[in-house]
Amino acid sequence: MSGATISDPRGSRSPITRRETGKGKKTIPRWLRRQLGVCASFPELVLFLDIETTGLSHYYDEITVVGWSFEGTAKTIIKGQDPAPLHEDASRAKALVTFNGIRFDTKFIRKEYPEVVFPETHVDLMYLCRRVGLTGGQKAIEKEIGVDLRDELPEMDGAEAVLLWHKYVRGERNALYKLIHYNRIDIAAMGAIFDEAASRIGGQSDMFVESTSFVDWSAPSGWRNLPKVSPPPVALTAKRLHFKDLFDDAFAALRVVGIDLTGAEERPSGWCLLHGREACVALVSSDEDLIEETSRARPHIVSIDSPLCLPAGRISVEDDDPGRAEFGIMRESERVLKRRGVNVYPCLIQSMQKLTARGMRLARALRERGIPVIESYPGAAQDIMRIPRKGAGEEWLRAGLQEFGITGAFETQKVTHDELDAITSALVGTFHMAGMSEALGTEEEPPLIIPRLEREPTAVVVGVSGPIAAGKTTLARILERNGFSYTRFSLVLDDMLMGKNHPLTRSNRQTLGEEINASGRQRWLNEQTIKLAGAAERIVVDGLRFPDDHAFMVERFGARFFHVYIDAPEETRRMRFDLRDGDVCFDKTSNAEVERRIGELRSSAHDVFLNDGDVPDIERYAGHIQNKGTEPCLFRS
Repeated sequence: MSGATISDPRGSRSPITRRETGKGKKTIPRWLRRQLGVCASFPELVLFLDIETTGLSHYYDEITVVGWSFEGTAKTIIKGQDPAPLHEDASRAKALVTFNGIRFDTKFIRKEYPEVVFPETHVDLMYLCRRVGLTGGQKAIEKEIGVDLRDELPEMDGAEAVLLWHKYVRGERNALYKLIHYNRIDIAAMGAIFDEAASRIGGQSDMFVESTSFVDWSAPSGWRNLPKVSPPPVALTAKRLHFKDLFDDAFAALRVVGIDLTGAEERPSGWCLLHGREACVALVSSDEDLIEETSRARPHIVSIDSPLCLPAGRISVEDDDPGRAEFGIMRESERVLKRRGVNVYPCLIQSMQKLTARGMRLARALRERGIPVIESYPGAAQDIMRIPRKGAGEEWLRAGLQEFGITGAFETQKVTHDELDAITSALVGTFHMAGMSEALGTEEEPPLIIPRLEREPTAVVVGVSGPIAAGKTTLARILERNGFSYTRFSLVLDDMLMGKNHPLTRSNRQTLGEEINASGRQRWLNEQTIKLAGAAERIVVDGLRFPDDHAFMVERFGARFFHVYIDAPEETRRMRFDLRDGDVCFDKTSNAEVERRIGELRSSAHDVFLNDGDVPDIERYAGHIQNKGTEPCLFRS
C-alpha cells in the first residue's frame, strides 16, 4: 500500500490509504466516516444552511438572509428578525451541511448571531465534493451532475443577490422575494449534491448500504412557498450613512482630489475634486496632466487608488528584483484585507506592476510639491460605507454616492465607473482628514488608508517653518512652555552626528540634512522626529524645511495638523542672526542647500505670521494657536 495525506477542512491532517488493486478504492478517514454516519442515521436532524450577505467580507459586511431546511420544513429569517428559530433548530440538529460554510457562512453567523451554536458535525460539501472528483462552485457542480432546480432563476448569481438587498431596502419588496427564492434553491440543491457525493463514496466503501435521500430533507414539501415579506423596517432604511451626519460643518471647505489610477497613461484615469460634498469629475490621461490638474485644484490632500509603496525589502516592481523570493509580492496591508475577506490584488503580481510603479511615481511628484498623498482602495471603502460596488452596476454605485450626500454633475451626466471610484477615493481622504480612518501598514510600508465610522483620537500637531532667524524656535519654545511636547529635526540629526563623533555644529547639521533629503529619506526623518515626542496629545515640530515635510504631517495627522509659516523682513532676520550667531555668516547659512526650499512652504501653510515685533507679540500669537489647536478642523482658506 502507498499512503497520501490530504487536509481535513477542520484543520487536522488525516491519512488516506489508496489501494493498488481493485478499482481505485480508498479508505474513508475515520472523522469523515463519523460525520457521514451521523447524517445517514439522522437525516431528519440534518440542518442544511445557506446565508446571503451584503458582500464577501465577514469583517465589514452583514447577513441579509439566513435560510435553512430542518425536520421537513424550509425556514427563513431576514436581517432584523428574531434569530430564535435558528437558535432552536441548531441546538437540536445532529449535523450541519453547507457549501463553503467553513470559510464563509459560519464565520458570518458567529459574528452576528453568537448565541447560535451549531452541532459539532459539519459537512462542508465543497470539501466533500473535492474528495469524489467534483470541483468548482456549487452551481458548476449542480450542472455537472444534472441538478436542475434553477429554472426560474437560471442566470442569477451572488453579485445579483447583493444588489437585490439594496433594492429591497430602497423599497422594492419583490426584490426580497427573489432573494429568498434564490437562497432556498441553493439549500435545496445541497441535498442533491450530498446524495451524489454519498453515492460516489458508497461505491468506494461499505458506507450508505441503506439508501438515504438527503434531497428530500434539503428540499422538503413546500420549500418553494416563500414567507410573507414586509416593507423594510425603519432600522434598515435609517441606517444609511450621510456626509452631514459624519463630518462637521467646517468640512464644507475641505478640498480632496481622488484619483482612480490606471496602469498606463494611454488609458484615462478617473479624477475627482471633492469640495466639501460637491464632486467635480473628469478623465485625465498623462502623469503630467494629472499633476497639473491636481496642483491647480489646491487640494488639502490627494487620495490615490493605487499601491504607493513596495513590500518591505523589495527595491523594484519587476520579477527579477533580487528580493522577490524572500519578500514576495504582497504587502501587509493587502494581507490584512485578505484576512478580513476583502478581495485585493497583491501589488506586485504582473498585472499590477505598472500600476504600482506609476502610483509611486505620481505620489512622489505630488509630495515634492508639498501636496499630501494617501493610498486608498475604493472597493473596501464602499463596503465599509455600505455603498454598492461598481460590480453591482454603475447606477447603484452612483445612487449610493448620492444617498451618502455627494452632489455634482455626475448625478445626471453620463460618467465612467473610474470617475465614480475617484469620488470614493476622495471620500477616503475626507474620512482621513477627519480622524476617521484606519492605517493598514507597517513602519517599513507606508499605509493603505480605509475609512473608520468612528473618530479616532489623535494628537494635535503644530508644525513651524520659515527662514533662518524668523523666530521659529522662539514660537515653538513658547508653545512648549504652554504644554506642547517639543521636537525638532535637528535632534535626530544630532543623535546621528554624535554616533559618528562629529561636532554638533549648524554646518554639520545642514550637511547631514542635505544628505538625508538627497537620498530620499526625508519622510524617514519626519518619522523619527515625531517619535521623539512620544505619545503626547499636543506636539510642536520646529523647523519644517521641505514641501514633503508638510505633506508627511498632513498624511499622518489630517486636520489635526496646523502649519505656521513664520516670517520677518530680511534686515530684521539678519540683525537677529548676527546678535545670536555673530561668528557665522548669515548669507552662507541662509543660502545653504537645506534652506533653499523653505520659501515654498509659505503657500502650503495654514497661517503666515509676520514676526517683526517683540516677544509679547509672539506670545499672543502662541495663545491664538493654542486655541486654534482645540478645533477639529484646521484648513487653510
